[in-house]
Amino acid sequence: MTRGLPDKPVLLISDIHTKFGVINAQILHAEESCGQSVGEVLVLGDFGFFADELHEHFRKKNRRFLRPVSFIEGNHEDHGELGNLASRFADVVTYLPRSTLYRLGSWRGLCLGGARYMDSWSTPRGCEITSSDIDACLAHPPDEVDLVLSHDCPSDIGVPNTPGFEYYGKPGVPLMSRLAEHFRPRWWFFGHHHRWFDLSRDGTRYIGLPQCWVGYALLYPDGEIELIQHSVTVESRSWLKRLFGIK
Repeated sequence: MTRGLPDKPVLLISDIHTKFGVINAQILHAEESCGQSVGEVLVLGDFGFFADELHEHFRKKNRRFLRPVSFIEGNHEDHGELGNLASRFADVVTYLPRSTLYRLGSWRGLCLGGARYMDSWSTPRGCEITSSDIDACLAHPPDEVDLVLSHDCPSDIGVPNTPGFEYYGKPGVPLMSRLAEHFRPRWWFFGHHHRWFDLSRDGTRYIGLPQCWVGYALLYPDGEIELIQHSVTVESRSWLKRLFGIK
């Protein structure tokens, strides 16, 4: 499946957390920076799929994205209603389920939303990546995948712990190393850890993205990747209140 334009750059962004307007702000910045239109946008999880926020932005205010937008799920979505909400809002954003193959511009991507289990307080039911998810991904032949698009990342690539979260153990999903061995992807893009990360190992370049209001990446048809730091003002952090009771 593909929805974008193969001869245009793809904008990769992550951790929207219901701040949907930031996507358009980053699209405009990207198009001004590179001097051409963006073919499509892919969100690497934590889009913020919650009924109230989706209805407010896309129905009540009737807002739309400037370019086609697709997303994989993160851990901060309403997993119990994900399928229903994806159907209701399919006119504005496309949901890419786990183990989906998706042609991202000129490149063939494997999608794997979700995250590693941490504890019952911070891990919503349905978000955890399971061995069945990994097996479903491994059912695809290696030559069908150029890149992996995930929310979490493999646990052995050296993503550092967030201070204060060391007791959760090493960040990432141990089972994901099987995907790296099977597909040997050219790139692996992920979010979740709210930081820039860039490592090349065994023929794969692992690129971690920060929150959407900090920056994004552009993937060009010729394989060039540009990591762009660009701050966007966020009016409020209602997602923090929803998750943690923060005012």
